[in-house]
Amino acid sequence: CQADAASCGCCLMHQQIDRMKRSFNQSLAELQNELNKAMDTLNQFRATRSAFSVSLFTDNTQTCYGPFRDDTLVVYKHIFLNMGDNYDVSSGVFTVPRTGVYSLALTVYSDAGAPGNTLAACASLQVNGHLLAGPREFYMQDQEDSATTSIVVKLRQGEMVSVNLPIGCFLCDNKNHYNTFSGFLLYT
Repeated sequence: CQADAASCGCCLMHQQIDRMKRSFNQSLAELQNELNKAMDTLNQFRATRSAFSVSLFTDNTQTCYGPFRDDTLVVYKHIFLNMGDNYDVSSGVFTVPRTGVYSLALTVYSDAGAPGNTLAACASLQVNGHLLAGPREFYMQDQEDSATTSIVVKLRQGEMVSVNLPIGCFLCDNKNHYNTFSGFLLYT
């Protein structure tokens, strides 16, 4: 700034503009930092999303699974969705990717072939081999039956969720996907 009165006002304006620039740049840097943190959190959440939905068979003709002499894990072969790849189609086990609250659903359907034949539409939803819920339908008066269970439960990372077919039970399915097993993370 020069020594005359006009340049003094100009000098003050330059100083004020410089202060405003520094303040603006600092605010912009803080906002950028907050945005980066929010994006990191969102990306971590997206990376750990987990949802699956599977059905027993996809054959055009109806095929039955069971009954067996021993309890048997049900391996669902048709995958509608396997977000996070936590459902293993070779073992039938969903491995919990992160601790949180999950929604799980299981629908079972069976066809005795004719009224009066033994009908046992049943399965057990289990966590680490322990019973969680088990839809069952035993009825001799009709040919077909189904049952559904839907629960919300807290699961820990690494726990294994599966469906067990108890002794004497059997499931029948085709391309209509009557037997389904689904789950998804609600929140952590």
